[in-house]
Amino acid sequence: MLVFANLLNAVAVILNSLIWFVMLMVIARVIMSWVNADPYNPIVRFIISSTDPLLIPLQRKLPLRVGAIDFTPVVFLILLTFLQAFLVQTLADYSLKIRTHEIMGSSS
Repeated sequence: MLVFANLLNAVAVILNSLIWFVMLMVIARVIMSWVNADPYNPIVRFIISSTDPLLIPLQRKLPLRVGAIDFTPVVFLILLTFLQAFLVQTLADYSLKIRTHEIMGSSS
């Protein structure tokens, strides 16, 4: 069971890192929209092509545009924060519970 606990913990760590990376990409995209970045820059193209598949479906379901301001990235960041707080923490807590149970069970 200790191996399973370590696996859950590793999944939690990797998922947490991926969520942070996506958050940074979305924040970079928002900042790029403010400064009118060069659309031919490879970094700009990478960020846009990476975040479009995540933001466009949400924009279709929730039209959150007020004038020229699109609030979809804010909603998406809130959803990612929820995933980070709920899913990642649940995996980490469950991993800790398994480890604690293993230690308590083996010391008896």
